[in-house]
Amino acid sequence: MAKRTNTYKLTLEEISLAKEEDAKNAPLMLEFDNHDNIFNIINTIKNKNIFEDENQSIEFAIGLKMFTEVILKNRGQELFKELQPAIGEFMKKLKSK
Repeated sequence: MAKRTNTYKLTLEEISLAKEEDAKNAPLMLEFDNHDNIFNIINTIKNKNIFEDENQSIEFAIGLKMFTEVILKNRGQELFKELQPAIGEFMKKLKSK
């Protein structure tokens, strides 16, 4: 039986750049899957009121879920070996808030 995941599309577009001389990039569209419902995670983080700015809650939730999903999919990678225990502890602490 195939593992079921949630599929998302993320669009990243530059609005303004700190350095005017930096070249503008075309919008980036990325489709990816995640075992969690990211919108549920976003709402959970927003409801915990960890950050004063609601946008930071959304940024945090999306970034965290994308980062940790890549680590899960590549758990044998030497690059992530040292991070895995710390991320596990961090996730337990976050969920207990």
